[in-house]
Amino acid sequence: MTGSQTKWGLLIVFFFVFGALTVSYAQNTINVAEGPKISELMNRFTELNKAKGTISGWRIQILATTDFQKMESSRSTFRYRYPNIPVDWRDSKPFYQLRAGAFATKLEALRIKHILSQDYAGLYLVRDDIRPSELVNAY
Repeated sequence: MTGSQTKWGLLIVFFFVFGALTVSYAQNTINVAEGPKISELMNRFTELNKAKGTISGWRIQILATTDFQKMESSRSTFRYRYPNIPVDWRDSKPFYQLRAGAFATKLEALRIKHILSQDYAGLYLVRDDIRPSELVNAY
């Protein structure tokens, strides 16, 4: 595809996208008239996300071990040092994973990871499903 064809293709896509929506401006408001299929898809998307009950977020993994007692000891120590940061474990055969926090963005998780790295080596961020109620607390 040549540069000229690419420009024409982009121009056609631009007019198609903006031609599909009827946009009217009136006193600093924008009204968008969307087709019934778009409305149906958006409603379905909203309902599916409400039913899921979790969002994709970040946690800090402190430890992964096969030794349950070591995991429990690390969990107790962490709770003593950082009482405001929730910590929990999950059983992911054959490992017990110790994870701290619940963050909506990677940047928030990195900030706390930097603080925790003074006491814990080998920390890393992991994606996880997080309940919105866990995000309320600011650490």
